[in-house]
Amino acid sequence: MNHQNTVEIIPFSPELKNHIKTLNLEWLTKYFRVEEKDELVLSNPHEEIIDKGGMIFYAKLNNKILGTVSLMKIDAETFELSKMAVSDKAQGLGIGNKLLLYAFAIAKENNIKKLILYSNLILTPAIHLYKKFGFVEVVLEEGLYERANIKMEKMIL
Repeated sequence: MNHQNTVEIIPFSPELKNHIKTLNLEWLTKYFRVEEKDELVLSNPHEEIIDKGGMIFYAKLNNKILGTVSLMKIDAETFELSKMAVSDKAQGLGIGNKLLLYAFAIAKENNIKKLILYSNLILTPAIHLYKKFGFVEVVLEEGLYERANIKMEKMIL
């Protein structure tokens, strides 16, 4: 089997630490600005996500890390799908789909009942992807992220 064109999802490891920052800064700087909270989490992913009970995954293709997604723990049954990014160079390869499906499988395995996410309606492809995968819009609380104008959730059955 040819692994050259297979997207592989791998867990976070310290030597891959910088990818979560690079990938997220790429889209954040393109569409918004990097908020202090982003800077903190992206610069210290182990402390801010993993040590708090969360998980980080990367999408790898041809030995390059081209995408990432995190599950940040809110409580035992609710996690935030966060810090999802796919490199501009890899758009259209279905990496976002793969990352989401993988996140759902991990959520199920870990008895996570609900995933929530915060996004912005200008990110049309992302919103479309979330809806396609069963996320529905819910009431957005104020002031979590400057750029968030939509909150979505999905029950994991």
